Amino acid sequence: MPDNRPADDLELLTQAARDAGRTALQYTGKTAERWDKPDNLGPVTEADIAVDTQLRETLLAARPDYGWLSEETPDDRDRLTHERVFIVDPIDGTRSFIEGNDTWAHSLAIAEKGIVIAAAVYLPLKGKLYAAARGRGAHLNGRPIRVSTRDRLPGARIIASKPSYDARHWPGGVPEVARHYRPSLAYRLSLVAEGRYDAMLTFRDSWEWDIAAGELILREAGASTSDRQGAPLRFNNPHPQVDGVVAAGPALHDEILGALGKRNPVA
Repeated sequence: MPDNRPADDLELLTQAARDAGRTALQYTGKTAERWDKPDNLGPVTEADIAVDTQLRETLLAARPDYGWLSEETPDDRDRLTHERVFIVDPIDGTRSFIEGNDTWAHSLAIAEKGIVIAAAVYLPLKGKLYAAARGRGAHLNGRPIRVSTRDRLPGARIIASKPSYDARHWPGGVPEVARHYRPSLAYRLSLVAEGRYDAMLTFRDSWEWDIAAGELILREAGASTSDRQGAPLRFNNPHPQVDGVVAAGPALHDEILGALGKRNPVA
């Protein structure tokens, strides 16, 4: 009998993402109450907290046996005892939200034994819902999407922040590529899954809630994903960060790892 959990979970996530969008849009980014998190972890707004509360209550009511990991909820290590766990960023791109831009997203994922099996990334102001379930492909607003087939790094369209082009990362020299950027990591990953860009890079330690949903959407769109060392990405770690992200079509992914000096990626 086929495993229907990813599809059933995906339906739950997509509905929750749309509901989260309606909640977030009740706030005006520029006037929403905001404050800075301790330890220079960035800004947060009353909208982030309202969405986090809504998602936590809705999703855990539907799946009480799942664990919970969210940017805006104090971490409870009880999640490590659960086979499946929600990994959520209530608003990915909070600065974009505060500035009144449209490139912020709700990022929702479910990981099973460290592997994401269902994911949704929703941008309410753009009307874009990216979704994927393990083994069932990736979609944008119900339409199948595929990653770019580009296999050469020079001239590739790369979506990454400026520090990713620091010469210290590239032993053979910084590659000549077309540079692009979006504030939301979840959106960056989804744009590569959509084929609008060829690869996404970040060499900073990355919080799981920023990347979990986009990572599955990419894999189901035909991409290869890894950390900056070439190791597979795993989720629901005791410390919920991974060592950066490299994501692209399989051939280009190998090219990038080679250019980073990772010719023999970790299995």
